[in-house]
Amino acid sequence: MARSSQTHLAVLGALSVEPMTGYAVRAAITQTLGHFWSESFGQIYPTLTELTARGEIRPTEPGRTSGSRFELTAAGRSRLRELLAEPAAVSPPRNGLLLRLFLGGQLGSAHCRALVQESADRASAMLAGYATIRTETEAEIAAARAANDDTAAASAAYRLLTLSAGEYAAHAHLAWAVETLATLATLPELAETP
Repeated sequence: MARSSQTHLAVLGALSVEPMTGYAVRAAITQTLGHFWSESFGQIYPTLTELTARGEIRPTEPGRTSGSRFELTAAGRSRLRELLAEPAAVSPPRNGLLLRLFLGGQLGSAHCRALVQESADRASAMLAGYATIRTETEAEIAAARAANDDTAAASAAYRLLTLSAGEYAAHAHLAWAVETLATLATLPELAETP
């Protein structure tokens, strides 16, 4: 799936929840999808213009696009389903920490240990945040089930699947960090060279 198609998917997906402004689309992507997806303002606004021209979204106030809220059209909902059914694109990884560790012989073990510890601390903080999200989402599912709202319960259950992936990744990162810190502690420091 091309990058633009993925941006279309993210924007259409955000608008499938409710009509919103471009700014709100960006905020929704950052706050809700931000654990595994990002889009810049520079990608969102041209995409809104393109999707409007294609008839997949429309401003809620006809004749006004600047500052307007956008909503999904029937064509947009159909396109969203098409994009969702396509195989997920695999992006080449970009991990600054691993790049630095790969070149760690130039940096030294103390600096590498500090970088790994910072990343472990971030993973721990993410797990704490995920725990809060899990509690809220599980309460949402229970409330939806109590109200016999199977659609809302299922929607929240799908969100838990992505949360679970984040939890597993953070736990794996922490395990790797403990092992890596132990190994780095055995490596000699670099001699300073003039």
